[in-house]
Amino acid sequence: MLEQHLVVMLVKLAVAASLASIMARFSGFKRMLMREERTLEQRIKLALGFMVMFGSGVAIRVVTRNSYQAVDLGLEASMLAGIVGGYVAGLASGVLISIPAMVNGEFLSMPLFAAVGVLGGLMRDCAPGTEEIWRFSPFFDLSLYRFFHKDHDHRRTAFHLFLLLSIVFAEFLRWSLGLIFGWRFIFALHPGMPGAHPLMIVGIYVTTLFGVSLPLKIWNNTRNETKLETQARLLNEARLQALTSQINPHFLFNTLNSVSSLIRTNPERARAVVYRLSHILRKLLRKGESFTPLREELSFIDDYLAIEMVRFGDKLRFEKDVDPETLDRLAPSMILQPLIENSIKHGLSAKVEGGTVRVGSRLRDGRLCLVVSDDGVGISEARLATLLEQGIGVSNVNERLKVFFGADYRMTIDSKPGEGTRTEIELPPLVRPVRTDVNYSEGKGEP
Repeated sequence: MLEQHLVVMLVKLAVAASLASIMARFSGFKRMLMREERTLEQRIKLALGFMVMFGSGVAIRVVTRNSYQAVDLGLEASMLAGIVGGYVAGLASGVLISIPAMVNGEFLSMPLFAAVGVLGGLMRDCAPGTEEIWRFSPFFDLSLYRFFHKDHDHRRTAFHLFLLLSIVFAEFLRWSLGLIFGWRFIFALHPGMPGAHPLMIVGIYVTTLFGVSLPLKIWNNTRNETKLETQARLLNEARLQALTSQINPHFLFNTLNSVSSLIRTNPERARAVVYRLSHILRKLLRKGESFTPLREELSFIDDYLAIEMVRFGDKLRFEKDVDPETLDRLAPSMILQPLIENSIKHGLSAKVEGGTVRVGSRLRDGRLCLVVSDDGVGISEARLATLLEQGIGVSNVNERLKVFFGADYRMTIDSKPGEGTRTEIELPPLVRPVRTDVNYSEGKGEP
């Protein structure tokens, strides 16, 4: 008999862990775990979730006439609902979970589960901090050690001990009701037979204790994973924002100097440059745009190159070869400008006769290919080998692509001294239909 009850207790713990893991897979429940304050509607939804998961176990036990006792976690679930969701969730969960037992004539189940749910809500309110309920440990010896350790927070330790005693008290209350009113009005693993082995009684209390603490630990792991994912996402966003903001400030200063000179000699052209610059600044000041349609990126490049061509005059020429099918493809914002700036600054400005910057796009096996090339002075082989790690503009682009796509992209740089440089980026498909009046066609010309 002892061995049989020990098996039931172990299975009960396995069921508690399994149900907690299943609940943690639902995105709505995950979001609920991350909230400390909930509306009445959210608390009722939480109670309904507990009813579905744990109330079904009570129903299975009732339908099978106590053949599957290990699946009944009504008391533990009511306590959990109160600890996690507060008074309302605990009370509602206790009432809803007890319905199958009430139908079976176990009339003490509903008041017991409701009271235990409220007790769980009381424990939540007694917590010295919102995170303390998730740090609860069923190992009371560790809590006692911390309580008598002078450097430890005694309020936290006292709360953990109090929570442990409240769970034990809930099981004691169930036993007391069964002994006083009869076991036909309440269900428990041990029916209270005379001469029960002491280990069986201890095992029942320990099972209830771990039946509450195991789901808390599982859900706390889920919360920690969600927090880590959120922190990683925020870190990537901050990293991308820092990388995106690294546009050369000298470009702005040089543009303003050009405008200052043009105001006297060619006011109409100065006005056009200011207009283009306003487009660029508006693009740079936009927040939260990690990806944009390629046509918008090319429009930005048109404005950028129009200003550069004012500065460099006939020394700078621009050609584009854009496949119309690529215009609605998404590309990382500000992905082409650093490459074009590198071509102008390092490839063409050193040539007396200037040169040409070419921008192209095409589809290759469903992937977007972007090409930026020039016929400038080129890059030496030694510097080319470390360009992705040390070149400011190129490494900026490469780092952003790593953040966005991991290993699912390709970036190659080919260059020969005296002949020019060619940079190609291949991106995975990201499609979003976009309507716009901007029109690009194959060929070449000035923006």
